[in-house]
Amino acid sequence: MPNTTIRRAGLAGVLVAAGGLLAGPGTAQAAPLSGAAAAGLAGVADAGGAAFTKGTSTITISPVAPCSVDGPETEASGAALSSGVAFGSGKSSCTTKITDPATSRTETTSTTTGKNFELSALVGARGPRVKLGSYTVTCTGMQRQTSANWSYSGLSGITGLPSPIPVNYAKPLTRPDGTVLATAVFNAQTTPGNGSIGLTMLRIDFTPASGISGSVSVGRTACSPTP
Repeated sequence: MPNTTIRRAGLAGVLVAAGGLLAGPGTAQAAPLSGAAAAGLAGVADAGGAAFTKGTSTITISPVAPCSVDGPETEASGAALSSGVAFGSGKSSCTTKITDPATSRTETTSTTTGKNFELSALVGARGPRVKLGSYTVTCTGMQRQTSANWSYSGLSGITGLPSPIPVNYAKPLTRPDGTVLATAVFNAQTTPGNGSIGLTMLRIDFTPASGISGSVSVGRTACSPTP
């Protein structure tokens, strides 16, 4: 079961991923998270979401089980299904605890767990059916640093991934003839430079060859150092 941990030290801009991968300031950039990070970086998480157009149909799945340290702190969702994409159950928790009462020092933990994700939108174009049995994404905010980690199990439809998976690793999803129908971006990170982290475990971006425009995201979280 792949597992990756990222740590970001306050304003110093140091980002470290487990397994010997080191990325300096500004090297772990990704598009802003459309769900979790849009709610604010203090501490947020959701199991994923989708927004894409196929032919004349627009497919939208709002963030699944979104939570925030500013509320709601816990959220759970049953299956979220639409044409070409399905999320199974999702459960998220965004909490704040006092670690030093004398100085009111706090620590936030924002985590989401999802099950039974399936992308079938590419099958009609002779592309793969992508499945994930389960996945978890967590972001922890402390006074001088943040850290994030993610893991998954039961992946099918995407093979040949490296270990560890680098930041913003892009894997083409193709037809048998090699035509790229979509790009699966693993470990997509946003590091604004203020010590915060935005992390999407997996984002699938469709290409014009698929006849689809838009993207699907799986497992999102974000957090900032606490005051």
